Amino acid sequence: MNVNGPSPYFQFDGTALQALGRWQDVFGGELSIATFADFSRTDGPADAVAHGQLTGGGITLFAADAPTGETSFSATGLLFSLLGAAEPDVLRGWFDDLASDGTVVDPLQERPWGDSDGTVRDVFGVTWLIGFEAAALA
Repeated sequence: MNVNGPSPYFQFDGTALQALGRWQDVFGGELSIATFADFSRTDGPADAVAHGQLTGGGITLFAADAPTGETSFSATGLLFSLLGAAEPDVLRGWFDDLASDGTVVDPLQERPWGDSDGTVRDVFGVTWLIGFEAAALA
């Protein structure tokens, strides 16, 4: 594993496999999953995700199902930035795809300073800030 800088690692309440699969549909990349049974863990259901990783498509995301008794993911006041993470057409596609079963918080649009961004909360409660600089359109 070669990760540069912080990468989010989500703990979900039994939906890690669905989240990782959905994100793979949106962003592409390679998905690897290990279950609690694969790691001989007994602190949750055997088929729960003990470690999941999505790599490729310009991003790296990690997710697992929270063990019994631990708190699962929830966040306010936190955006996961994908600013400039891909070409503008790709970023627009990611935004639209996440919005298809999520909630648009702020539409992807050109701002007064010329750059474009928008915010979308996906169906798993993750809020994504997606955008690009005006220079990327040149």
